[in-house]
Amino acid sequence: MLVINEGRLVAAIEFKSQVGPSFGNNFNNRAEEAIGNAVDVWRAYREEAFEKIPRPFVGWLILVEDSTGSRSPVRDSSPHFPVLREFNGASYADRYNLLCQKLVQEQLYTAASVLLSLRTSVDTGDYSELSEMTGFKTFITTLAGHMAAEAARTGHG
Repeated sequence: MLVINEGRLVAAIEFKSQVGPSFGNNFNNRAEEAIGNAVDVWRAYREEAFEKIPRPFVGWLILVEDSTGSRSPVRDSSPHFPVLREFNGASYADRYNLLCQKLVQEQLYTAASVLLSLRTSVDTGDYSELSEMTGFKTFITTLAGHMAAEAARTGHG
């Protein structure tokens, strides 16, 4: 989703989802896509492909099926190097949470969120979060702050 104001890029948000059972391959693909897309956006920004504009909000949000497959610890085997401590016994849901944290900490995304929802929640919209940093409220308030700054800057607020 792109937010454009007077021809200027204000925000770009990528929405993803994942349902089981193949969490392993899909997690790797989603992580590679997220990192690659962010690198592409920031390269275009540096090269002034969007002209000279204030830094846009860049967000990544993924909805993951809340299931045994996403919540169970993943067995790791690394014959050459030890597995980083944070990944030992981490489920795919935990790994998505770590991914979102690192995407923000490395400044690849302004905000990143992982939400978990049961398949049966399609009518209720119920979901859960894994941390405040990657929760929906943090994502939305960060976006709202960015939009308020844009409105103040352009006189539309």
